[in-house]
Amino acid sequence: MPDTPPTTEDLTAATTLIEQWLTEQLGENPILAAFERDIENDRLWHIRVLGEEKDVFTIRFRLGQRNLHYETYVMPAPEENAEEFYRHLLRRNLKLFGAAFAIGEEDAVFLIGQFPVAHLDDDHLDRILGSLFIWVEQFFKPALRIGFATRFG
Repeated sequence: MPDTPPTTEDLTAATTLIEQWLTEQLGENPILAAFERDIENDRLWHIRVLGEEKDVFTIRFRLGQRNLHYETYVMPAPEENAEEFYRHLLRRNLKLFGAAFAIGEEDAVFLIGQFPVAHLDDDHLDRILGSLFIWVEQFFKPALRIGFATRFG
């Protein structure tokens, strides 16, 4: 039997859960600089994260009908060594769980993933935020050194 889609009440509860979790994180988690809910789409959040390897980045949470979609911009398309750059990221994908490197608008590199609304809770939100933070911190500079090598020469 296939999963039934969440009801309007389930989506409202998930929206409240995310909003409350973000508010708590803002007060307790030093990597979270700010968050805002999108004016035009109340099921979209922009979360500003403070990193070390990459100073600041934004994670977007978008609550869909069945899944919470999340993504963060990692870097622009490589200026050089494109084959080696993408091979590097594809190999990194083998070590990721819950997200993957992807090519987005203007061939920019993103980390994207999704999680079922029906199973969403504080622990999963913690895991999503923590995983994206760690992966950006671990993989940003090595990929940058490949795709923009002459800038580091």
